[in-house]
Amino acid sequence: MQEIKREKIEFDATDKAVGRVATQAAMALMGKNKPTFVRHIDTGDFVVVNHAKLVKFTGKKLVQKDYYFHSGHPGGLKITSMKKVFDADPTDVMRRAIYSMLPKNKLRNGMMKRLIIKA
Repeated sequence: MQEIKREKIEFDATDKAVGRVATQAAMALMGKNKPTFVRHIDTGDFVVVNHAKLVKFTGKKLVQKDYYFHSGHPGGLKITSMKKVFDADPTDVMRRAIYSMLPKNKLRNGMMKRLIIKA
């Protein structure tokens, strides 16, 4: 079996939209930028996103976008605004965006472990 070579890729999020940076990071985490990409093997690289607190929000997303979480119990819906999440931890908005862009299977947790987001 061939050994997977992982590189360290850095992205600068200064004055860039959250989704633009998140898609580039997600592609690198999945390994889609490599010619050896296969869906069932985690061939992605290490990804570092710098300056997450200097990211740009387009439109009124910062005020209007909400994150939803349900506990599974009746009346267990929790709603948190993007502004509240960003004020508490600027890296969490980027982490949530990248997390939702990765495949929803067993490989996702391994990909997220290779992600480093710096404020």
